[in-house]
Amino acid sequence: MSHIISVLVENKAGVLAKISGLFSRRGFNIESLAVGPTDDEKISRVTLEVNAEEHSIEQIIKQLYKLINVLKIQELDPLNIVERELVLIKVSADSKTRPEILEIVSVFRANIVDVSKKSLMIEITGNSTKVRALEDLLRPFGILELVRTGKIACSRGSKDQSK
Repeated sequence: MSHIISVLVENKAGVLAKISGLFSRRGFNIESLAVGPTDDEKISRVTLEVNAEEHSIEQIIKQLYKLINVLKIQELDPLNIVERELVLIKVSADSKTRPEILEIVSVFRANIVDVSKKSLMIEITGNSTKVRALEDLLRPFGILELVRTGKIACSRGSKDQSK
């Protein structure tokens, strides 16, 4: 089962290595990873997606709390989050296929960020389902390159749910 975990950590060198090492030692593959500073420059948010059984995730969370630079951990409820990925897709495009590709891009509210004689580079932001759907529609044209960020996610509602 897929789990999304949000970890607030001190923004210090080596923290990400300690976190990824913990998953590696436990034999878990991190499916998605995104790290960035928060509104407080001393704190970063690590968002991880990992496939594991519920009891294994509980053990990992307990182990994460033992790391000195970890401040807060939250397993995000997949039914109560907003999640996004940013993907760049370079697709083969000639004068004949370009109009059809542009139409598909428009339907997905994606953007063309680079144009050459033989290719288009498309930027899409959205949840995994939206990104996968666009990727599937572009595959017949010939995907030359695909680069994606890790998944980022945030719980819906206010930070303090009592507000």
